[in-house]
Amino acid sequence: MEELSALTFYFLPHLSLQHKRAALQHYGSAEALLADRGVELPALRAALAATSVVERAREQAAQEWELCQRHGVRVLPLTCADFPCLLRDETVTDAPIVLFYKGQGSPSLRRSLSIVGTRHITAYGQDFTERLVSDLAGLLPDLAIVSGFAYGVDICAHRAALAHRLPTFGVVAHGLGTLYPSSHRHTAEALCERGGLFSEFPFRMPPDRGRFIQRNRIIAALSAGTLVVESAHHGGALVTARHAASYQRLVMALPGRVGDEYSEGCLELLSERKAVAVVSASNLVDLMGWKEAAELRAGGRQLFPRLTPEQQRVVDTLSLHADLTFDALAELLGLPLARLNDLVFDLEAQHVVRSLPGNRLRCVLRQ
Repeated sequence: MEELSALTFYFLPHLSLQHKRAALQHYGSAEALLADRGVELPALRAALAATSVVERAREQAAQEWELCQRHGVRVLPLTCADFPCLLRDETVTDAPIVLFYKGQGSPSLRRSLSIVGTRHITAYGQDFTERLVSDLAGLLPDLAIVSGFAYGVDICAHRAALAHRLPTFGVVAHGLGTLYPSSHRHTAEALCERGGLFSEFPFRMPPDRGRFIQRNRIIAALSAGTLVVESAHHGGALVTARHAASYQRLVMALPGRVGDEYSEGCLELLSERKAVAVVSASNLVDLMGWKEAAELRAGGRQLFPRLTPEQQRVVDTLSLHADLTFDALAELLGLPLARLNDLVFDLEAQHVVRSLPGNRLRCVLRQ
């Protein structure tokens, strides 16, 4: 069973995350890796040599699996079809090899935006976040909002998404057996009905200061773009912005007034040209390249849709095959997963491409 094998590898000590990710990419699955005992990779071979260490990891995996099954938590290995596709992008070299997920929304996150910022949100930041999400819901009703489920900007973004019936996903800094902050429990329940919660930590892992910084990279990697609403000079949201930039994702920031403490981080990003300014939903949609998708939803379905050159390449490539996995299509086209994700999302909206089980795609309109 791939989930149990992935959990075993997850609990195996003395290997860095980068080594584990590289090993999984080499073998294609955790089951194959453990069956081979890593003989093809010297560093892995040494880690798997001690039978007692492997058996201890298997015991931990079995215990974790039982907890997850009992509490409705899904185990998503890096190698499974439902693992968020943007997290598998080759630019995300520090992606977790296992995610724990609880929720009713699809964890694959086809089109998403990360909204982050200070825990000390001001009236200016709150008003902007609520208006932005409301307007985005009108333009792109399937857009998923991602954030960190913390106080301030995070919870404001999640609640605005719920108020306007957008799917929303939180990335927490602890195992899914607890909830921090506990005062957000009702929001978490509503969120899991329309989206879900992600964690890279075992079920019983408590929150810790360092884990909040660690999880920021996942928030950035889950979306094609990250918007910083408000941040102090050394705010944690700036860490998320740096990760997003390193993954070649668009970084955006809300301009604020010079001298305001919680606009300092945003103004710094903008002045150093590490982010582009966002002042409205239509502005953000333009920057993200989502304008055509918004116009399509406003105008309704076209019988014979006009395709952009990039969209046409996707259709032409899919037309040569019965179906293709998302990763195989990205490789054939030479496109980053983040860009292909947007193209496929729009083609699905135009009923040109259909998603199939196993993260496969099929062209349904032969032109």
